[in-house]
Parts: sequence; C-alpha cells; structure tokens
Amino acid sequence: MKLGIVGAGMIVRDLLSFIHEIPAITLEAICSRPGHQDKLLTLQEEYGIAQIYSEYSDMIANDEVDTIYIGLPNHLHYAYAKEALLGGKHVICEKPFTSNLQEFLELKEIARQKQLVLVEAITNQYLKNYLSMKENLHKLGDIKIVECNYSQYSSRYEAFQAGEVLPAFNPEMSGGALMDINLYNIHLVVGLFGSPKKVEYWANMERGIDTSGMLLLDYGEFKCVCIGSKDSTAPNATNIQGNRGYIHMTSSTNKCESFDLELHKETPIRVDVKDHPHRMYDEFVEFERMIREQDLEKVTAMLEHSEKVMEVIEQAKQSANLVFGPDR
Repeated sequence: MKLGIVGAGMIVRDLLSFIHEIPAITLEAICSRPGHQDKLLTLQEEYGIAQIYSEYSDMIANDEVDTIYIGLPNHLHYAYAKEALLGGKHVICEKPFTSNLQEFLELKEIARQKQLVLVEAITNQYLKNYLSMKENLHKLGDIKIVECNYSQYSSRYEAFQAGEVLPAFNPEMSGGALMDINLYNIHLVVGLFGSPKKVEYWANMERGIDTSGMLLLDYGEFKCVCIGSKDSTAPNATNIQGNRGYIHMTSSTNKCESFDLELHKETPIRVDVKDHPHRMYDEFVEFERMIREQDLEKVTAMLEHSEKVMEVIEQAKQSANLVFGPDR
C-alpha cells in the first residue's frame, strides 16, 4: 500500500505512531490546508513522508499514491472520499463514514463501479479480542440483555459550554456523542448481532447538539442499550447477558482490551488475545492485505456492515429529531 494521508490532527498522529511497523505500507504523501505547512514539514521529517501537499488534487494526481486515508472532521469525509475514488484511489475513511446514509450509498456505488477498495476505519471490527468475543458468543445461549457504555468527558466540553463551538460539538460538522463516541458501541453491537428491529435515541441536547445520550436497540428476543457521553464520564463497560452466561468487558468499545467469559457453574475465564498494543494496528494490517489481494469480497462484507450502522444512525437521528451535516 502506497499511502497518502489527508489531515494533520490527533487521529493522523495516532496513525503515524505505529504505521512504520507494517513494512508493506509506505508513506508517500500527506496533505493539509496551507496554514498547516509547518506542521506538515515536522511530520515529514519525523516520519519519513515522501511528499507534502497543500492542495488535495495535487496529491490525488500523484501516481505513487494508490490509497488515501481520510483523517478529517466528520463532515468532510464524503467530499474527500468521493474525489479520491473518482481519481482512481482506494480509500480508507475514518469513522463515521459519512454524515448520512445517502452520502455513503453514493460512495459505495462509485467504488463498486471502479472496482476500488473503500473501507471505514473502525477499530473494533478488526481487533482480535472483538473477534474472539464473536467466536464465544454462542456459548452464552439465548441473549437477553446487552449494555455498552462508552463515556469520556471531552477536553473540549468546557470550551463548548463557554460558547466556543469546536468540530466535536458542531452539528454542521456532524459532531456530537452519537456520531463520535457512541458510534463504536453501535459498530460492536451490529457486528455481533446485525440490524435491530427498532431504534430509539434519547439524547441530552445542548445548543442543538447531543452531548450524551442513550441509544435503545430492540432486537425482538433481546434488548440493547448503548450509552455514549462527552459531557460526563464513568467506568466504561460492556455486558452481554445470555441464559447460559455472560461476557463482561471493562474497556471502551474502541479498544476491546480484554473480556471475562463466565458460564453457569464454571470458573470465569479472562480472554486477551491481542498481540499489539495499538488499537488501530489490526485494521491497517487487514486494509493492506485487502488492497494487495484485491479482496473485494471482504470489502463488500465490510461495506454491508457499515451500511447497517449508517441505517441505525439515520433511525436514531430521526427519533431524536437530529439534523447533522453541512446541509442541515
């Protein structure tokens, strides 16, 4: 994979901290707006990036780049992914894929027509502990209750309360708890159980944005609650309860550090099969393989998963009368 990165924020620095450990990925280029040139020069020197750009179209035109990673604010994902796909590049797009389902479906169709890889960078779907959780799920018997709580007091919340609207709390930039922190819960639950029968979102609203909320998912035979909070915090935990036992995880759903499996009348087992400390490592190992092998079957499966998640988000927004994105 010959990677071109767009963005220079925290998530990009997170990526750069480990990407050199995957030898099959080379850093060909990075792009950000003109005012970030000093930052780009620093990143270029520190991480050995071949080229820097202030114009995205120039990076797209670079034949040495075959894949674009989009690490920009949520509302920009669609436009930047579309330009990359139309330019013949594979695309790895940070979560959430897009601001709405229609944008996602358009990108999906362009990628299909051009036979390009298009994937969402969503850590938990590729983490080994999550995959082990999925393999052990049947041992719990009939699922009755699922609860995911990912709460993390935002470093930007006090500024938001003071009147400064940053991307994380800007509805025009598809911010808020649902599109950010609760999205990991949705991915985990939909990855394990598929699409729910009914979706309802109870949001705590401040100045037009959900700063926290409870997402209720009705699967018919069992019920699920996904809690996401940027205005308060609590111990993160996921519980999956069946009539034969339970799974209990004390980390956030974007990391899946380990989990306890306890079946009736048996000694609890601590499961931790991760083999790399960084939460983004496994997904980029798999993205590189998918692109190198042109594994469009796996790409299709992951796009189907992302589409189900986008459908849940649309239903949640409708239930809470939320309108996000630049066209709100």
